[in-house]
Amino acid sequence: TCFRTSIGGQALIEGILMRGPDRQAIVCRTGEGMTEKVEELKFVKDKHPVLGWPFIRGIVIFADSMIKGMGALSYSASLLPEEEQEEPTKLDLWLEKKLGSEKAQKAVIAIAAVLGVVLALALFLFLPTFLAGLIPGLEGQYTLRSLIEGVIKIVIFLVYLGLVAHMKEIKRLFSYHGAEHKTIFCYEKGLPLTVENVRPQSRFHPRCGTSFLLVVIILGLFVGLLIQVDNTLLRIALRILLLPVLVAVAYELNRWAGRHDTNIVSRIVTWPGKQLQRLTTNEPDDGMIECAIRAMELVIPEEKGKDAW
Repeated sequence: TCFRTSIGGQALIEGILMRGPDRQAIVCRTGEGMTEKVEELKFVKDKHPVLGWPFIRGIVIFADSMIKGMGALSYSASLLPEEEQEEPTKLDLWLEKKLGSEKAQKAVIAIAAVLGVVLALALFLFLPTFLAGLIPGLEGQYTLRSLIEGVIKIVIFLVYLGLVAHMKEIKRLFSYHGAEHKTIFCYEKGLPLTVENVRPQSRFHPRCGTSFLLVVIILGLFVGLLIQVDNTLLRIALRILLLPVLVAVAYELNRWAGRHDTNIVSRIVTWPGKQLQRLTTNEPDDGMIECAIRAMELVIPEEKGKDAW
């Protein structure tokens, strides 16, 4: 590539979110054409510079991306035809009555984010540690137990992605994910953003969020070697305490690898994530590519090079 951009994206329901250095754009395809929503970004590090320091910024960026991503996903779902939207739950109706529609929507997004974190912890942290604890003869075998926990975690992660990848709605979501990657590659190569130029690009990008999650899991395998206790609940508690450290290190590693993607070490680091993208990205159609192109155009900064990685 000629240039490495910090612009990143997220697949939505029939659309794309792109986030640049100054603003983020949501472009979704509806029955009336493409719907656009652009928002100026405010970064907490601008008020508190310490939150932009290495090994701190990764935690802040991860939390901010998750919250903004949930909001964008909720917005894209609201654009679906009424017959395709889910009926509001009793909780939704109660929150809207008590807080009003705008505050209720924010509350629902916050609840969904919390539940998502709890589910992820249960599936990829509690369950592997619990299952490994059921294996007899591991008392005092801390290294072996940590390796078994790590292997179980990776297997659960891959099985989970493999199952959801076969769902009809998720297949389209993953196709939009592919369109996002292809468009970013096209922009980084300095080519005009057209469907014809985007289509032949690779859908496997070294700075993908999916790769970041895999790096967190793999790093967790090695960090788990530091946990020298047998009690399952205590092991779970220690893993939770170490989670911010994992996220911080994984972010810096991903950032370095993305900046030096021609380096042999970087290629080794990003190779597992690129292979994982065979599950999480699909080839997009032209309409999906058009959404990704428009979202990219809306967030490219006026000052050339401001979005350098």
